[in-house]
Amino acid sequence: MARFLLDISPVREIPAFRRLWMGSTLSMLGSQFTVIAISLEVFELTRSTFAVGLVGVFALVPLIVAGLYGGSIGDTTDRRLAGLWTTVGLFAMTVALAAHAWLDIRNVAVLYTIVALHSFAQGLNQPVRGAIVPRVVPVRQLPAANALFQLTMGSCLMIGPLLGAFTVATMGFQWAYTLDALSFGVSLWAMYMLPSLPPEPGDDGAATRAGFRSVVEGFAFLATRPNLRMTFLLDLAAMIFAMPRALFPVLGASVLGGGQFTVGLLTAALAAGSIIAGIFSGVFIRINHHGRACAAAVAGWAVCIMAFGAVVLVASGGWGADTVWPLIVSCLALVAAGVADSVSMLFRTTILQAATPDNLRGRLQGIFIVVVAGGPRLGDATMGTGGEWLGPGWAALGGATMCLALVLLLVRMFPGFMRYDARDPQP
Repeated sequence: MARFLLDISPVREIPAFRRLWMGSTLSMLGSQFTVIAISLEVFELTRSTFAVGLVGVFALVPLIVAGLYGGSIGDTTDRRLAGLWTTVGLFAMTVALAAHAWLDIRNVAVLYTIVALHSFAQGLNQPVRGAIVPRVVPVRQLPAANALFQLTMGSCLMIGPLLGAFTVATMGFQWAYTLDALSFGVSLWAMYMLPSLPPEPGDDGAATRAGFRSVVEGFAFLATRPNLRMTFLLDLAAMIFAMPRALFPVLGASVLGGGQFTVGLLTAALAAGSIIAGIFSGVFIRINHHGRACAAAVAGWAVCIMAFGAVVLVASGGWGADTVWPLIVSCLALVAAGVADSVSMLFRTTILQAATPDNLRGRLQGIFIVVVAGGPRLGDATMGTGGEWLGPGWAALGGATMCLALVLLLVRMFPGFMRYDARDPQP
């Protein structure tokens, strides 16, 4: 049975990874306190859902810009120092959020400004942190290490908003932000305890300088590496055309009923799938043909969202007043989709880390951050528009069908990806 369960050997055997994982877990949980607190505070100040939506805009643009530049920094400076100082920046912005709450500065413009600066610091930090992992974890243990991160991410996304909302309701915004700031203590300690990780030289023997030219070099490298490029294309196909979360509010308000409770339940179902995939990740980490597994997982995501859309269509067409069974089946489809998405992320991340030369890992991680952050938001726009024009059922079914067709097309266009083998990683 142990072969099918989560492999914790990276935590047990590699002290540096153990500290990174602990720090990431606590800071990720604390970040969810801040995410929910900011949304609630902006709504309390403005009573406008549009104003709440603007939080995402102020967060996304700095994240994209800083994500690309942060990857460049990670490839040209000591990653320990870069990770330490960018974590300090994140900590400072979280302290600023706590300070504004304790000082009772009730101004939405101040909140938007801190959100943008926090997101900029996060964009600098994440590519560096992602590039550090392959330097401290052997290639053979990367799938297990990524599975551990996937499990904690799914758990934090499921539990964090609930704990954050409870903290705001019982203790106020001040403590929600303060607890997030305190959660960075372990993360700072983990970065401080790392050994020196100086940049490795490129093919010409010299390290690349940080800046715009360095970022362009990262894109140029990606353009010539079909296996790495395929991981990005598969993720974009899944997120842009088959991410259903924009449909959850209208489903809670009409088709499935239950209002905000249903929205929370559907959202939690996706996160629950990620947790299940993490617990049983032993099934996946022993697979060597990562390309096939990644493509199959994205296709599985599309099929699950197609099933979700079919259930919504049937419910819309007269399942009767009983919305319990449609809700249960919808949640089951989303749990399965969450499993598929988590497995896809596991293999995409591992391929990116293993097949990218160390002197380019930071920049590729930066591009990865942009795709991961931007894809779902484009998906919200695509699915939201489709839901408005076609109805939620047809939007989900049609979008997922498009995703599946794109997966099949991409597999045909890049046949080498299906031959990718973790024992001989080729970009």
